[in-house]
Amino acid sequence: MSSPFVGEIQIFGFSFNPRNWAFCDGALLPISQNTSLFSLLGTIYGGNGQTSFQLPNLNGRAACRQGAGPGLSTRQIGQTFGNNEVTLTSSQIPAHSHALVAYSQPDAALKSGAPAVNSSFSTLNNSADRPFKAVPVNAKLAPQMIGPNASPNAPHANQQPYLAVNFCIALQGVYPTFP
Repeated sequence: MSSPFVGEIQIFGFSFNPRNWAFCDGALLPISQNTSLFSLLGTIYGGNGQTSFQLPNLNGRAACRQGAGPGLSTRQIGQTFGNNEVTLTSSQIPAHSHALVAYSQPDAALKSGAPAVNSSFSTLNNSADRPFKAVPVNAKLAPQMIGPNASPNAPHANQQPYLAVNFCIALQGVYPTFP
């Protein structure tokens, strides 16, 4: 592996940080031992700027580019944002106004393995083998089957898909030069 740039962030799929790298876990580092990295990061992520500075904290977070994309709000370097949980109000959930009906289709020509008008998923002719044995044929099911699933004002998880990996920042390496 070639020498990384000082301050370069890489993802590692193992449980330890490699030599000359540190976890991006918000650790407080002494400036006197990390002058090159401090000259690049400063106190963007924290620290007093006299004796210490802080590394980025990507624990439980996703990295995001600074600036703004089309239709997106502007993000500043070092800014944290987002929520792990969100509470929706009833006005944010679309209303359903249809009933849910389960029935067995006796006409074999109208039985289908895919949704179609006047068709049924049930292919069972025998009343003992119907998928809803306790429900009479063509019965309306309980309205709460298509209603909201959670308690009112209860939060739901709002996280991206994730994989447990470690973000690490290079403490030593090639000092980046800018044109």
